[in-house]
Amino acid sequence: MKNFTAGLFCIAVFTALPAGAQELNIFRGTQQVPPEVERIYERGLHFLVASQNDEGSFPGNYGSEPATAALAMLAMFAHGDDAEHGPYAKSIKRSLEHLLKSTDAKTGYIGSSMYNHGFSTLALAEAYGAVQDERIAPALKKAVELILTSQEKNRFKAWRYSPDSQDADSTVSGACFVALVAARNAGLRVPDNAIEGALKFYTDCQAPGDGSIGYTPGSGARGGATTAIGVAVYAYARKKDQPTFLKAFKALQTNDEQSGGNYPFYYEYYAAQAMFQGDVKVWEKWNDKRVKQLTETQNDDGSWDGGLGPSISTGLGLLSIALTYRYLPIYER
Repeated sequence: MKNFTAGLFCIAVFTALPAGAQELNIFRGTQQVPPEVERIYERGLHFLVASQNDEGSFPGNYGSEPATAALAMLAMFAHGDDAEHGPYAKSIKRSLEHLLKSTDAKTGYIGSSMYNHGFSTLALAEAYGAVQDERIAPALKKAVELILTSQEKNRFKAWRYSPDSQDADSTVSGACFVALVAARNAGLRVPDNAIEGALKFYTDCQAPGDGSIGYTPGSGARGGATTAIGVAVYAYARKKDQPTFLKAFKALQTNDEQSGGNYPFYYEYYAAQAMFQGDVKVWEKWNDKRVKQLTETQNDDGSWDGGLGPSISTGLGLLSIALTYRYLPIYER
């Protein structure tokens, strides 16, 4: 695992510009980060810290859900922040505590839906090895086992809202699949047939015409969010040479202006990963536009508004530009 302590060493370098002006260039680790990105990112993190309750949850829509704490913690890890020291250590620990307290000790189920469970498992996988807490390993192991057991029972070999669901959709499946990849990266056993089964599901969801990824098999094109998820899934599985990926990535670039409707931050969260994994040059152009969008829409308190509420929207918003930092192991190409 990467040492997140490296993120504490943020070096500022002044570069002379033509007219005698100076621009602050920021380096976190080995990455040069544009000042405007660091500025809005820090403001977003400050909002999350200020609004978080002592028990680790957040106010507002979906604020008490463990997925919100998971995304907040991921946003801090993605910024290179340390769980043991630094300005966000206490918030990271509070978020982790909320995840663990939301976990069923017997089954390993986190929260009340597989959305919650998938994002929370992803956060535990990224925290494993980065946070000194002996409770993480057993909780992560049970959480992964539940995802795998749920998939085995599912006729589509994918996931939906309940661990016992027999139907499946591409959005819930995306959360669970990325969690499995992160867990595998962390050293946990994830069978190849689990990966292959999920990939087949996304192929079945692909529209034969434009190559976009639908919500369910045979549902047809459904817009940017589900297509972005499909692209990310295939990329994380290291299957970027497959026709499903190639067609979906082309569709994503063609229809990039599509948003997530009432949940725009959800679309951008996956679109950032899909663009970066598909083609770094494509991602760079996309990321520049995304930074401008977030700069223009950020509230005075550092949050962003959205149908999912300010806390989860802010977490997703930050993660949509977090690839600028390159700290999260799951983001590695």
